[in-house]
Amino acid sequence: MNTFKKITPYIKQNLHKISFGILLLIIIDIVSLIIPKIMQYAIDGLETEGFTKLNLFYAGGAIFLIAALMAIMRYFWRFFILGTAWFVDRSVRQEYFEHLMSLSANFYNKIKTGDLMAYAINDLNAVRMLVGFGFVIGVDIFVLTAASLFFMVSIDLKLTLMAIIPLPLLSIMIVVLGKKIHHRFGKVQETFAVMSGKVQESISGIRVVKAFVQEESELEKISDSAYDYVKQNLSLVRIQGMFHPSFMLIIGLSMMIVMVFGGIATMTGEITIGQFIAFFQYLGMFVWPMIAIGWVVNLYQRGTASLKRLNKIFDEQPEIIDEESVEHSILKLKGKINFKQLTFRYNEETQLIFDNVSFSIDAGKTLAIVGRTGCGKSTIIDLITRIYNPPKESIFIDNKEIYKISLQTLRENIIMIPQDIFLFSDTIKENIILGKQDSSFEEIVQATKNAQVYNDIIDFPKGFETIVGERGVTLSGGQKQRIAIARALLTDPNVLILDDALSAVDTKTEQRILEQLIRLRAQKTTIIIAHRISSLQHADKIIVIDAAKIVEEGTHKELLEYNGIYKDLFEKQQLEEKISSTEHSDKRK
Repeated sequence: MNTFKKITPYIKQNLHKISFGILLLIIIDIVSLIIPKIMQYAIDGLETEGFTKLNLFYAGGAIFLIAALMAIMRYFWRFFILGTAWFVDRSVRQEYFEHLMSLSANFYNKIKTGDLMAYAINDLNAVRMLVGFGFVIGVDIFVLTAASLFFMVSIDLKLTLMAIIPLPLLSIMIVVLGKKIHHRFGKVQETFAVMSGKVQESISGIRVVKAFVQEESELEKISDSAYDYVKQNLSLVRIQGMFHPSFMLIIGLSMMIVMVFGGIATMTGEITIGQFIAFFQYLGMFVWPMIAIGWVVNLYQRGTASLKRLNKIFDEQPEIIDEESVEHSILKLKGKINFKQLTFRYNEETQLIFDNVSFSIDAGKTLAIVGRTGCGKSTIIDLITRIYNPPKESIFIDNKEIYKISLQTLRENIIMIPQDIFLFSDTIKENIILGKQDSSFEEIVQATKNAQVYNDIIDFPKGFETIVGERGVTLSGGQKQRIAIARALLTDPNVLILDDALSAVDTKTEQRILEQLIRLRAQKTTIIIAHRISSLQHADKIIVIDAAKIVEEGTHKELLEYNGIYKDLFEKQQLEEKISSTEHSDKRK
């Protein structure tokens, strides 16, 4: 029962619809049992005195009315049962997506996007089929088996017993082959997830593939993955190929018995021709549930295999959650941040990122973080925004320990712009207003002007209504970064973090953007990580990280006087810029 824990509540919510659909299905099954009796009456009546053409019309009319009634009720049971299965599918899909949204960033470091997509497509489809047709087939198996067997016995008990002799073999086949179907379908879903992941990865990285002329290599990888998927499907098909023909062989054997011995009984007068034909029809009705057992086993094996895979995702718990100590009264942050003796590593197996690090920034000030690649600059940001959990009593915001601030408040008040910008495949306008949907057009224009991207946008044929393409692929790196800055400025957060968010922008544009930021955010906290030290000169405080510690701290002027790492990095960058400028000047000549 634990396998069905995620769909059971939604089935209960829609139980009235499902129950009505099942009631209609039962009525249809019962009414369909009348037709063979009418045919028996008509056929036997042909040899009876007083039976007229009018009687045949009555019999035909009755069959037509029953068929019409069944057609109407079939429409409604499909609507109530199969339609409900779609609602259950939608609800589980929604819960699945909501659960993914709740999981911590580290979860996505361990699983491929293609796997998650496969769960959302193939596995949920298998669950929907189980919910929809599982009820239908279950009712048919129960009602038609019992009712058709009753009518068969009422015609001839001995012939009925002979007809069902081969049928127990079906149960043996279901048990033996059903387990194999379950196992092999699980393998099919796993290889589909792998193939989906590879396709998604190749398409996302198509620029890199083309840049390194690796089209053939990627095609080979996809081909190998697709071939593995085919092999697993063929393995499943081989079992299913044995399953259904074996069913039909056993059913054919049963029909042969009825044809031979029922025919003899008719010839000897033990049963009438009408009864013989009716018996055959009831046998067909009895056989359908036998076939349906195979189908429902197939659906069950597929559905439960998919549910187990989905349950593994649902059982994943977010690593980053609100603690019991959260003070829900805290809704706004001023932006004062203190790090107190922070010692941190990602896990016991990795090296120390920070060793007893302490620093602070007052609300409304600008902090710049400098250091060589891999020194932990971005990790500071990840700890402030609780992408990773810091040690207790090590980070304080507005003199409150970070664990006392809810995740919602923390992330509503702190906006981070990463170096790797993500834009949705939508218009430039929709990407900019992501954090503030009710923004006026004047506010949008002003934000883009402050981010130095307005002129680029109006140069596009459709301006702000330009579709940027998947992940913003139609824009340059600098344009994407400036649109992300405009998006952040529009929300006007109390704490703004730029994690090397201007790396693709030229030096002059970067300086103009930062000057605007300093002016606009005079009373709000800003944290800047940048490789270009020349752009950090106006920061109220600069910290330099090296070897897991803060080795230098002060203003730009103070750090230059210190003659340490900061000055060394600054002078090297000055020299690089001078050489680059000279080379550019020579090329122009």
